[in-house]
Amino acid sequence: MATFLYKLGRLSFRRRRYVALLWVLLLGGIGYASSAAPAPPADSFSMPGTDSQKAFDLLDERFPAASAEGATARVVIRAPEGEKITDPAAKAEVSQLVAVLGKGPQVAGVADPFKANAVSKDGTTAYASVTYKVISTELTDKTHDALTDATDKTRAEGFTVETGGDAVQAEQEMGGSAELIGIAVSAVVLVITFGSLIAAGLPLLTAIIGVGIGVSGIAALGSVLNLSGTTSTLAMMIGLAVGIDYALFIVSRYRAEIAEGREPEEAAGRATGTAGSAVVFAGLTVIVALAGLSVVNIPMLTKMGLAAAATVAIAVLIALTMIPALLGFAGRRALRRKDRKNLKSADSKDSGATKDRGRTKPGAAHSTTKAENAKANLGTRWARLVLRRPVTVLLIGVLGLGAVAVPATSLELGLPDEGTSAPDTTQRKAYDLLSESFGAGFNGPLMVTVDTGGTKGAAAAAKTVGTSLAKVDGVAAVTPASVNPAGDTAIITVVPTTGPSDHKTEELVKTIRAKASGLEADTKSDVLVTGQTAMTIDFSQTLDDALLPYLGLVVGLAFLLLMLVFRSVLVPLKAALGFLLSVAAALGAVVAVFQWGWLADIVGVDQPGPIMSMMPIFMIGVVFGLAMDYEVFLVTRMREAYVHGARPAEAVVTGFKHGGRVVGAAAVIMISVFSGFIMENDDMIKMMGFGLAIAVFFDAFVVRMAIVPAVLALLGTAAWWLPRWLDKLLPDMDVEGEKLHKSLTPSSSPAAEDEHADKDGDNDEEERELEPVRG
Repeated sequence: MATFLYKLGRLSFRRRRYVALLWVLLLGGIGYASSAAPAPPADSFSMPGTDSQKAFDLLDERFPAASAEGATARVVIRAPEGEKITDPAAKAEVSQLVAVLGKGPQVAGVADPFKANAVSKDGTTAYASVTYKVISTELTDKTHDALTDATDKTRAEGFTVETGGDAVQAEQEMGGSAELIGIAVSAVVLVITFGSLIAAGLPLLTAIIGVGIGVSGIAALGSVLNLSGTTSTLAMMIGLAVGIDYALFIVSRYRAEIAEGREPEEAAGRATGTAGSAVVFAGLTVIVALAGLSVVNIPMLTKMGLAAAATVAIAVLIALTMIPALLGFAGRRALRRKDRKNLKSADSKDSGATKDRGRTKPGAAHSTTKAENAKANLGTRWARLVLRRPVTVLLIGVLGLGAVAVPATSLELGLPDEGTSAPDTTQRKAYDLLSESFGAGFNGPLMVTVDTGGTKGAAAAAKTVGTSLAKVDGVAAVTPASVNPAGDTAIITVVPTTGPSDHKTEELVKTIRAKASGLEADTKSDVLVTGQTAMTIDFSQTLDDALLPYLGLVVGLAFLLLMLVFRSVLVPLKAALGFLLSVAAALGAVVAVFQWGWLADIVGVDQPGPIMSMMPIFMIGVVFGLAMDYEVFLVTRMREAYVHGARPAEAVVTGFKHGGRVVGAAAVIMISVFSGFIMENDDMIKMMGFGLAIAVFFDAFVVRMAIVPAVLALLGTAAWWLPRWLDKLLPDMDVEGEKLHKSLTPSSSPAAEDEHADKDGDNDEEERELEPVRG
């Protein structure tokens, strides 16, 4: 692979104008296609195979006028202090409000509270249910304004009026700038890392082009593949982060090759062949993790995962082709000004040497080695520190992450509802008014459908079912059945005594479903439980059932990929265990902030509550892919040094010497990109941004920078052990570029002699320092 990518890098360098033009034309073409494409479909949520989804599909078929999946609004009205909502004047005001609501745009119907038994026992509060013909994302501004105007008019008469439901427009806050914040911070980090505006600009430019192509492609194919607008959120988040990181690693390796005296074209080829190989496998692990979300069998997650995976694939292709092409335009200007001056000085002293494009200049690499040995960088010093105290570092890292992971033991899963909205929102006020006046269960009613299979008699069957369910513990009320015109399907509303997020409500759903089998036999009908609360319960159960298969698939495939990369069994195993530590600690931090409320004001959490059901499986997938990025980038450099003759401890130092600074910068960039999404108003995006940012921090700076070198120091040579039969079975991908190195550097060349210099020469001091931990 390294040889192929080396040739690809040199070809892209030489044909830089064509390569750059090709990507620009691709961006323009897909951008035009996205602008000309129909508007993307609205968000839809479905869970094939679940009882709640079967019931929703049945209602769409048998009650088309009821708009089962249409948006709803629940307008709660409370009479002024000391008055009753049933007083003649108040009753007239409520009736007028109902009439106005019924005339609103896109309204399918309004339930009069006095006819629907929606008045509290104390007579102070009532609610009117408004059903719309379309789902919430298809409601127009005119519809939202009509709802607001109607409630404001009644509120002006002295009534307390609050509105809940998905038809209520969320209050708009400052947001949408997440990408700009991430790019700005990334630019600063890149400038500090490279010390060159040109070098810093290359990863940003290519990442923006890659994300632009990915997001535009999603928009262009939205109507064809049924991709909603929110499908691009994860693609943008992941694509921007990995796009910058992948380009960063190749540009960094290019600068290192130039510093060793190679010509720009040769340096671009070698950088693509070595760092590019790591980019390919790192990208594959992310793609596997994201595409693996398909096994959950929730279409929304599948689409988000596949769209993000496609964007990552584009980022890999751009890093392997467009980066070498842009380096062709930049040349030595990708280096710091000081480094360019040093190269010019070295060139003038070495003017008599042969300038072979494909070979290191005699003396250049040797002088560079002496300069590097004279002053060890931070990565080298950190690696030596860890190698001197591996057990101490390992214990501190593992115990520290374990302590942060403790809150995860109290993890409560659920989906956000209006009870977790900010206290000053009308949705939360409506939720509280209903709980106070009607009981907590009114905010999460269950919808029970009775289907007689195309024959009449649903009314009688529903009456039998309703009578039976009213006797179940945990049921506060059962409303009379609504029957469709054909008489073969009925709907019963069951109001629990507990709130929608209460564990007892979940037990009630399970009890009703268990009782349904007996009722079906008695009434000769199908009985299904649905509603928002039941959908949430089914969603959580679906994710729980898919967690272990998903984890096995992703970790198994990635383990095989890492064995191909490292030619080792223990290194991939160590990588997987380190990932589990990172995820556990990240989940613990998410629970502490979003469920317990620690630092809630700083992060912007309005109301602590249960963690979204999809968060654990989502974090496992995404964080695993990103964690393997750093594992590949850091440890491949160690593997490369080990294959080229370095001892295990020396290989660790070499990996940190050349990769520690870059991996650290890449992690800071990824953290900044994800942290920008914490400012978004959407609770799901906010939690995703925080969870990914803290997970990258733990994985990059604790696991990969501390635990990994400590474990490798303790394992020594055993870290790179691979059974002979497996070594013969696995194809040699030459990720570390050993074959490429041999083909480009003959053993008799001065460069080879310098690179494989006697270990008792310039590196005596380093060898003595590392001797105690050698394997």
